[in-house]
Amino acid sequence: MPRIESSAELERFRTDILSQRDPNKPCIAVCTGSGCLALGAANVVSAFREEIKKQGLETQVDVRETGCPGFCERGPLLVIYPEELCYLRVQPDDVENIVSQTIREKKVIDRLLYVDPITGEKVVHESEIPFYKNQVRLLIGNNIRLDPNSLDDYLAVDGYSALSKALFQETPEQVIDLVKKSGLRGRGGGGFPSGNKWELTRSAPEKTKYVIVNADEGDPGAFMDRALLEGNPHSVLEGLIIGAYAIGAHEGYIYVRQEYPLAVKNVNIAIKQAEELGLLGENILGSGFDFNIKVHQGAGAFICGEETALIHSLEGKVGEPKARPPYPAIKGLWDKPTNINNVETWANIPLIINKGAEAFASIGTGGSKGTKIFSLVGKVKNTGLVEVPMGITLRDIVYKIGGGIPGDKGFKAVQTGGPAGGCMPESLLDMEVDFDQLTRAGSMMGSGGMIVLDEETCMVDFARYFLDFLADESCGKCVPCREGIKQMSKILTNITKGKGRKGDIELLEELSEVAGSAALCALGKGAPNPVLSTLRHFRDEYEAHINEGKCPALSCKELISYYIDPDKCQACLSCGRKCPAEAIDGGKNLIHVVIQDKCTKCGSCLEACPPRFGAVRKISGEPVPAPLPQESRTIVRKSKQS
Repeated sequence: MPRIESSAELERFRTDILSQRDPNKPCIAVCTGSGCLALGAANVVSAFREEIKKQGLETQVDVRETGCPGFCERGPLLVIYPEELCYLRVQPDDVENIVSQTIREKKVIDRLLYVDPITGEKVVHESEIPFYKNQVRLLIGNNIRLDPNSLDDYLAVDGYSALSKALFQETPEQVIDLVKKSGLRGRGGGGFPSGNKWELTRSAPEKTKYVIVNADEGDPGAFMDRALLEGNPHSVLEGLIIGAYAIGAHEGYIYVRQEYPLAVKNVNIAIKQAEELGLLGENILGSGFDFNIKVHQGAGAFICGEETALIHSLEGKVGEPKARPPYPAIKGLWDKPTNINNVETWANIPLIINKGAEAFASIGTGGSKGTKIFSLVGKVKNTGLVEVPMGITLRDIVYKIGGGIPGDKGFKAVQTGGPAGGCMPESLLDMEVDFDQLTRAGSMMGSGGMIVLDEETCMVDFARYFLDFLADESCGKCVPCREGIKQMSKILTNITKGKGRKGDIELLEELSEVAGSAALCALGKGAPNPVLSTLRHFRDEYEAHINEGKCPALSCKELISYYIDPDKCQACLSCGRKCPAEAIDGGKNLIHVVIQDKCTKCGSCLEACPPRFGAVRKISGEPVPAPLPQESRTIVRKSKQS
């Protein structure tokens, strides 16, 4: 690539790229994000290349490997341009038909389309699928359009125009003012106003300053940052370079976990491409501004998502937090002023520069502007990444975008904010989602994890799971976190095993108060949230576990039993064949019985029993009925056999 030395040269280069592209030329964009790759997308891409070559269409059709557009539940997926035709769950065997029918004959293959579960109608275009139609995809909308390893693709959608504008039309102070006016708040969890943070770092007296991308995404089930780095790394680089210019930094770091190999690969390619074109390095675009980026791979410690722990890790020290103040903006990496924002925050910067602060601020609520990407997972039909405007309700996310609860089961709660977040019950489904509302409800925005829970989820066990996670991930530096979380986890474990005692709830509340107020960092301070929010909204479940030895959700193994109803058993042998512990006593024409001493409570018998019989029951808090005498079990009535 030729090195570009001015803003005018960049625009000429962009014009040349666009002039060589035919907007009407068929392009098959296949998602090759981590999710679709796990489902076989690489084989689909290979099949397309072979089939297109076989049919002699190499010069007439493009095949593009792209980033994740979000609908992970239905991968591997692809979009065919310019028609924007979307096919879901595509397999290599489908490729020949797609090329022959859709590409050559312009026919739609119905079996690969999205089918609306309510109306039964097939949806042809990507933007009309309810999952996408109810989103506002400012950040991830381009993922399915771009090859993340192609700088030309990014330039073709106006990439680096915001950088050019910032360098040649705005002073650093004006850029910071734009970010402040936009109302952008950090998307990493704290929600601190980004412009204020930048201004504080710039005004620090030290001459040497640093900027850092926090891509140490460790929340279970969250993959927002990964999808952006994998699918559109140049958008993050552009935001980082603009931020460095505004703050006065000449060196930056991208701290990304080793568990994200594709993100690491793509961002390193993007850095090299930007350097070769003159968008990174010395004298960027001939502006006189110098800036370099290094990628650092973290070892996967959850605590390193906390900014001071991340800085320690970058410095080669043990990744553990330190007391603040001083904040990193004043004394950060190697004791120099340092600005840290997460991936999504940096990716918003080009949008603000290009579209203006007012346009960005027009989206969202009074205190939370713009869009937010959530990782929507759990007991919801449409799992994946969703990007929505701040202020959307939880109900709209779960039902309009997520499609509701599988199997028509009842909604129980939605957990936001990651391991240190809280659970919102059905009564709060109409609450607007923004930083302040979630905090007032006893949860937090976090980096964007959102887990939907159905009626079969035990809230005590759910809280225990996250306290176990946080106990393992605590760095151990401060006593309230190290010992407090461990003790809360121990109490919760005992409750789920039927060993809860009177006073446990009050003790959990007391420990939560101490950890929340005295812990050193956000991990310890936020750790009580899963406990406090579930106690606040589902206290009756805690009381049932402790006082009645009962799990209302029929989830905790030590508190449940499996029982075969003799009036419904058809002696079909299904449960006995599936039981791995050989805990089913029975044979042909013999009513079956679960041998309780041998039962491991795996649930195989319940799954195996034909729904039309419904003989296997799961019970809790009540004695298992005694089995019928042997002579009463021997013959199954003919009416049952039928």
